[in-house]
Order: sequence, then C-alpha cells, then structure tokens
Amino acid sequence: MKAGLIRTVVGITVLAIMMVRLPSSAQGSVTSAALPEGSPPYVAAQLDQILAPIALYPDPLLTQILTAATYPLEVIQAARWLQNPANAVLTGDQLTAALETQLWDPSVKSLVPFPQVLKMMDSRLDWMQKLGDAFLTQPDDVMNAVQRLRRQAQAAGTLATTPQQVVTTVERTIVIEPASPAVVYLPCYNPVLVYGIWPYPAYPPFYYPFPGCYPGPRIDFGFGIVFVRSLWGWVWCDWRHHRIHVDYHRYNVINRYNIDHHHRPRLTADIWKHEPYHRRGVAYPNLVTRERYRHREAEPPKARREFRGFEQPAAPQARRAPTPRQVERAPEARRMERAPAAPRMERAPEAPRMERAPAAPRMERAPVVPQMERAPVVPRMERAPAVPRMERAPAAPQVMRAPPPPESFGRPSVPAREGFGTPRSEVRAYEYRGRESRQSMMPSARPERAAPRGREAPSRGAAPRGGGGRRRDAGRQD
Repeated sequence: MKAGLIRTVVGITVLAIMMVRLPSSAQGSVTSAALPEGSPPYVAAQLDQILAPIALYPDPLLTQILTAATYPLEVIQAARWLQNPANAVLTGDQLTAALETQLWDPSVKSLVPFPQVLKMMDSRLDWMQKLGDAFLTQPDDVMNAVQRLRRQAQAAGTLATTPQQVVTTVERTIVIEPASPAVVYLPCYNPVLVYGIWPYPAYPPFYYPFPGCYPGPRIDFGFGIVFVRSLWGWVWCDWRHHRIHVDYHRYNVINRYNIDHHHRPRLTADIWKHEPYHRRGVAYPNLVTRERYRHREAEPPKARREFRGFEQPAAPQARRAPTPRQVERAPEARRMERAPAAPRMERAPEAPRMERAPAAPRMERAPVVPQMERAPVVPRMERAPAVPRMERAPAAPQVMRAPPPPESFGRPSVPAREGFGTPRSEVRAYEYRGRESRQSMMPSARPERAAPRGREAPSRGAAPRGGGGRRRDAGRQD
C-alpha cells in the first residue's frame, strides 16, 4: 500500500514539472488551435443553407439584398414603414419623394418597391442577420456559394432562360438578368426541390412562399413589379473579382438627405464599402470584423442620438503635440507662441434709423354729463302712540249645575220623547215632572208654569208624583 502511494505522488510530481517546463509559445499555439482567431464562422453547408432561398434571384435584386442585410435594423424599420396603408400605395416619383427624408442606406431604400422581399426579411430576422454577417465576414465564400447553387439548379434543369428572365453563362459564372427593362418578375421556388437532391440533410433551407405563388419542383414567377428607375440599377456584382460595384453618382443622389442634413460623406469610389453608421449599434459577429470597421464606426451613443434627431455638439479640437525642435528649446521659450490675432472686421456703418410717423391725435373724450341731483328724502312718519289695551272685566262666576238625579231603582227610565208605543199624555207628564224636579233643586226659584190642561198642579207640600219624587223617595230609603 505504501508502494502504491509513493508511485502516485511521484507521478503527480513528474506531471507538474513537465507542465512548468512547457514553453509559453507552445501553450499559445495550443490555445490558438483550439480557438482560431481567423477561422470562418460558416462552412459551405451552412452558407448554402442561408443563400438557397435567394440564390436564383436576378443579380441587381440579389446584390441589394446582400448589402441591405448588413443593416438589419434599418430593414426592419423599412418593413414597418411599408405596413402603413398610406405608404404602401405610393409608386414612382411619389415613392422616391417619400423615401428621400428617410435616414436609411440606399440599399435599404431600393428594397421598398419589393414588399415581398422586405416582408420575408422582416419575418425571418435570424436568417437576415446570418446573411448579413456572412457577407461581411466572408464575401468571397458567399459569392462562391451563390454560383455553386446556380450550377446545381442548372444541372437539375430548373434554371433556364424564360420570358421573365435571361440566364447567361460565362466561364462557369452564371448571370441572371430581368428580361424586361422596366419590369422585374420575382422568382418563387421551393429551395428543397429546385436544386435537385439536397446534399446537406443536416442543414435544410427554409421555404418562404409568397402570397398567390405555389411552385412545384420548378421555378414559378408571380406578378411583375415595375421598378422605380431612381432606385434600380445603381449596383451590380463582379463575380470574377468577388466585388460589388456602385454607381456612386446615383448613390449620392439617393443619399442626398443624409449628406446635406447629417453631414454624411459622399461616396467617391465605385466599389461598395460597408458603412458602420447605418449599422445603428447592432453588434458585429466577431472581434476581427469589429476591428476592421472600428476606425469608421461612430460611437454607439452618438449614433443613436443622431438617429433619433438630437443635435450633436461640436467635437473638441485635439491639442497638437510639441515638435522635437520645440522640446529642445530653453524652458523659458517652450511655451507655444500664439498666432497673431486676425484683424477685426470693421463694422459696417449703421443704416439710418427710420423716423417714426407722427402719432395720431388722441380723440378727446366727450364731456361728462352732470349727474342728476337726488330728491330730498321724505322724513319718515312717526308712529302714533299705542292705544292702551282695555282690561278685561272679571269673568262672572260660573253657576254650578246640579248633578243629574240618579236613576230610580226598580223602574227603568223612559226617554223624554219616546213616541213609539207610549201615549202622548204620559210623555208630557214625565217631562213636566222632570222639569219640576230640576227647578226645585236650583237656588233661585223660578215662576211656576201653568199646569197643562186637564191636569191640576200639585201642591208644594204633597209628594211629587213624577220621576223626580220617586228618586228622592228612593234616596231616602237608601
């Protein structure tokens, strides 16, 4: 067990010594081999997959798509601008005038008359970004891939001259041009079928059918598009030297608004060059490509502010470094001598001031109408003294009325004027006796009334025969 532990320790020590003695150059070579700096990001199979949907387009249109794909943000803005119904109906000079104030690159403006192409690029953003990055990093490989795909389609019998396009072959270079000088027919095809048997099953191309176009195994054409002459034919491909040529006079005409209002430089060469200004801050695919365009690339924040319409302040001027001769001079003479001040421009004599016109006389106010004197106030009438209220006479004492006699027990009382079933004479007798009973109870005696006819008035000493007498007799019995 000890022998095995000793062998393990010795092996680890030897491995550490070998790693320390490894030269740094060898380590750098291993790192560069693992992550090569200049290796192409796309292989042939990937390039064929990216370029298959557009490789059979006419050369002028294909060139505009390749250059515009390097500015993906502006392509998206152009597609959104074209979705406005008011912009979608513009054609000819009206479309040119509407596009003049846009800040897009001329290659992006030239794709606006082809809404199907802009819609395809806008709907497949990942494909558009790969196409632009491949054309920036590998322009030669991209052009070779286009020619390779065209030869495959020609060998499969799907690419030939038709009434819509003219196909010519010069030294294994296939050129496709529109057959009409004023109309462009956009080819519609399925890239999986038109090239014969697809040689890369792991990298199948995508298929984007246009509205109203349903192709089979061959190339079909949709409706013809009348191109705008000011936006067409200013760029073409140089397949032999793998370059793109530009008519810079027409390029500057299309880009005139940016040149005049945003101080963009004019194009003076006939070879297309990528303009980082129109990249709008979109990152480049790798460090090599970024370093290639860094000296021409504007600062991202500044570029974004210019794109949004903000005014940019003037850049400060760099201070010049002293020359060797100035450095060798004495310390008291090292200061930079100021340039003589430029003579001041004399002011032009001031123009004589215009005399003011005499002021119009003011209108005199009308005389004030004298106010009418108010009538004297009528003195108020004094109120008459209040009449003293008359004191009321003391109220006479109320005479207490005698309580009604209690009903006699044993005999029911009869109403005074009950006339149903009782003789009239008996009713009158009852009434008389009641009246006499009540008068006898009053403190002041009243004159006696004469007795009714046929009856004698009872004497005062005799007991009354009426109901009143019976009530008193009944009271005494109780």
